[in-house]
Amino acid sequence: MKPSIASHLAQTRPPHGEAATTIERVTDAEGVAAFLDDAAHVPGGYTSAVLFPRSEREVSAVVASAESVLPIGAQSSLTGGATPRGEVVLSTSRLRTLRAVDAGRIRAGAGVTLVEVGALFREHGATYPPGPTFLGATVGGTVATNAAGAATFKYGTTRAWVDELTVVLANGEVLDLRRGNCVAHADGYFDIALSSGVNRVPLPRYIMPTVPKLSAGYYAAPGMDLVDLFIGSEGTLGVITEATLRGLSPAPAACLAFVTFRQRTRALTFVRALRDAALHTWRSAHASGLDVSAIEHMDARSLSLLREDGVDRRLGVALDPEAAIGLLITIDLPSATTASEAYTAFASTSDPGDASAVSRTSLAEFAAILGEFGALDDTLIAAPGDRAAFDRLTALREAVPTAVNARVGRARRGIDPRIEKTAADVIVPFEHFGTLLDLSEGEWRKRELDGATWGHISDGNVHPNVIPRSYADVESGREAVLVLGREAIRLGGAPLAEHGVGRSATKQRLLLELYGADGIEQMRAVKRALDPTGKLAPGVLFPAE
Repeated sequence: MKPSIASHLAQTRPPHGEAATTIERVTDAEGVAAFLDDAAHVPGGYTSAVLFPRSEREVSAVVASAESVLPIGAQSSLTGGATPRGEVVLSTSRLRTLRAVDAGRIRAGAGVTLVEVGALFREHGATYPPGPTFLGATVGGTVATNAAGAATFKYGTTRAWVDELTVVLANGEVLDLRRGNCVAHADGYFDIALSSGVNRVPLPRYIMPTVPKLSAGYYAAPGMDLVDLFIGSEGTLGVITEATLRGLSPAPAACLAFVTFRQRTRALTFVRALRDAALHTWRSAHASGLDVSAIEHMDARSLSLLREDGVDRRLGVALDPEAAIGLLITIDLPSATTASEAYTAFASTSDPGDASAVSRTSLAEFAAILGEFGALDDTLIAAPGDRAAFDRLTALREAVPTAVNARVGRARRGIDPRIEKTAADVIVPFEHFGTLLDLSEGEWRKRELDGATWGHISDGNVHPNVIPRSYADVESGREAVLVLGREAIRLGGAPLAEHGVGRSATKQRLLLELYGADGIEQMRAVKRALDPTGKLAPGVLFPAE
């Protein structure tokens, strides 16, 4: 019997739509200036033109004709991945298709923001859980970096929510990918049928760390789906033009809680108790148990920045000046929960320290744990539907990276133009999280650096950031980031959790240390198979050949 066509084969097609005539572009110095750096504040960006294709056909025309091209989304990259180095910049901002596919899925163009994705899902009673906290990020950018955020603890990264992709390859031809339709051959490769012949794409053989979130080069696993090769590839293998995303339905009602601790070890014990309770809820039939989807943290320096900038006073949040750590906790509740019901449940026991006296509602269990740690009276709650309280607590969280980024920008303009954002993005198994925080603080002290640390404590993911007073601080900070990344690898984690690699020399060094020289060469082999001339995002992930 003749074997059927192997499922490892994918066939390209010509681009859809009318032939491109005049593609919108910006070439004047003033217009181009807005596209010469990203959120990493890496200096030295330059390009001759920024192009704004509006269709798959126009993307194909740009890519096929360019000598080198850098696809960009919202320019929110924290790794320099959206900072051009002479390439033509391809902005995906005009790729704006957005429609519901069915009750649980939507089809979105690469330039659609997460705000718009969330709004459409809400119209259908659903939500999109995996995105980063910056909701101005675009679909294309979040898929290209396998973006993750606060709720990874419960919901995973972007990868888990992508069903289909449309990708323009380096030769201008198009791949339509549907999860489950094309999986790797048992011998470790895909075949891509182009109009010019079949290209074999070898899979990397390195073993990726087993951590909740990972944005560290090309995904590799036996029998993997071709969709996953492009997720997290940072625009180096193709330009994502559209994606089909799954939502969560029904959307849970979210409750936020903010609490500070004067002792970090006590806070870590508290977080462990919340994690354990949530894991028990997910594994059991008690749907009313505590359901924590995210826990974020801010260290003492982060909290002091809020006071320095007057954010606490503006938002009406009294911050304990002796707090060692602040925690922002997201609790999922049944979708129909009202603010009144949530506040009543939270206050439903007169003796919260006595767990046996607490009803098995999620918020009552949360109140009991708070009571055990003596933190009940100091906790701020934002119940579902209480938009003012909700916005106040989320603004508190967002103000910390905003404060650091503003200081980096001022230092770059007023002290040294070489100054750039210097930060780690490391993840370790939760049991090692305290060790990582101790090491981070030790590096700041030893190097006499001003630094603020925050992140997603429920995932074991932390972002130590340098607040530079000189270019020497940036140089010393880079060395500290290397130390932290190496320690994360040693502890069974990863030095590249959710921000990607981009053009950061430090992060590219950590990628090399994670997979070794052979691993980087295996990635290069994938790149050469899909982009033989190296035109797509050259220098992103690893130096251009």
